[in-house]
Amino acid sequence: MKTSAAEKFSSPLWRDRALAATALAEMETLTARAAAKTGTTVNFMEVCGTHTMAIAASGMRRLFPKGLRMLSGPGCPVCVTSQGDIDRVLALAAVPGVIITTFGDMLKVKGSGGRDLQALREAGADVRVVYSPLDAVALAAAEPARQVVFIGVGFETTAPVIAGAVVRARKAGLKNFSSTAFFKLVPPALELLLSDPENRIHGFMLPGHVSAIIGLAPYRFVTEKYKVPCVVTGFEPLDILAGINMLLKQLAAGRPVVEDEYFRAVRAEGNPAAQKLMAEVFTVSAASWRAIGTLKATGLSFSKAYSSFDAIKRFRIPYSDAPEPRGCLCGKILLGKALPPDCPLFGKRCTPSSAVGPCMVSSEGACAAWFKYGG
Repeated sequence: MKTSAAEKFSSPLWRDRALAATALAEMETLTARAAAKTGTTVNFMEVCGTHTMAIAASGMRRLFPKGLRMLSGPGCPVCVTSQGDIDRVLALAAVPGVIITTFGDMLKVKGSGGRDLQALREAGADVRVVYSPLDAVALAAAEPARQVVFIGVGFETTAPVIAGAVVRARKAGLKNFSSTAFFKLVPPALELLLSDPENRIHGFMLPGHVSAIIGLAPYRFVTEKYKVPCVVTGFEPLDILAGINMLLKQLAAGRPVVEDEYFRAVRAEGNPAAQKLMAEVFTVSAASWRAIGTLKATGLSFSKAYSSFDAIKRFRIPYSDAPEPRGCLCGKILLGKALPPDCPLFGKRCTPSSAVGPCMVSSEGACAAWFKYGG
């Protein structure tokens, strides 16, 4: 029995069912034209965990044309944090007298020894979930005899917020506040993906939150050097449908550019104030990526002026390479080389309640999205 448009879009996430139906009908035609250009299935990659969850939660993956496939890229902050850096987080939690503050999705990311922050907290470590780095600064002010460490991970979205917290701590004269700087940069991640000779990515759905900070110019190398279409996209289901259709039109026409579908929140120049704050507190540096390794100029670390707030240096926590959990395909999933169901652990040994890899732990992880909503 044929499903009606009303039944397809019964979820309240679809705010305009008629518009969604029109967009999907257009997508059928555009996908056929784009596939004729590529000679194969059209592979687009979303580079944001929020997009991954929005696509899964709205059920739109089941509505896409057969010739179109969406891949989940390295857009989940927790997921791209290397096993070695997770081990350093656990080492910080084991330092006597230290209060660890973190966002909730870091609690159950396992280190190479199989333990996580939740297990250390149950064993007596002082680990507290906060909703903002400023909560950690306030805690440091309230607990002057204790060292308070905020676990900073993420991309250009979270880096300015943590930079602001560090600046506030310095102005307040707090000597007992510090943070990690396990930050990654999105444009170098795209370069990494495209420079792989095995890559089969035909277009990028660019992250709205990151783009609100950095603007459009940092992505132009993707279209100019690699001739791959790019669209900065919002997070409503209709945003995502519109973004995909914009990518398909570029691909079919053979004219790759950086377009901004999310213009109501993203300006071409980004957020200059946030960029200035990041540049003041952090400096571009090498970063360790899960399943990829350490790469030059792909992350942020503390600048010389703010190096005293670097928790890793303050507590002299060394870095050691650590293997991925045995059997876990999180690294390949982040690179678009595997889908969650391809992993032999998915839904068996690895579930949200007993996760093996971070792609299942994080609320923005591809495996968590597929497990909760289906593919």
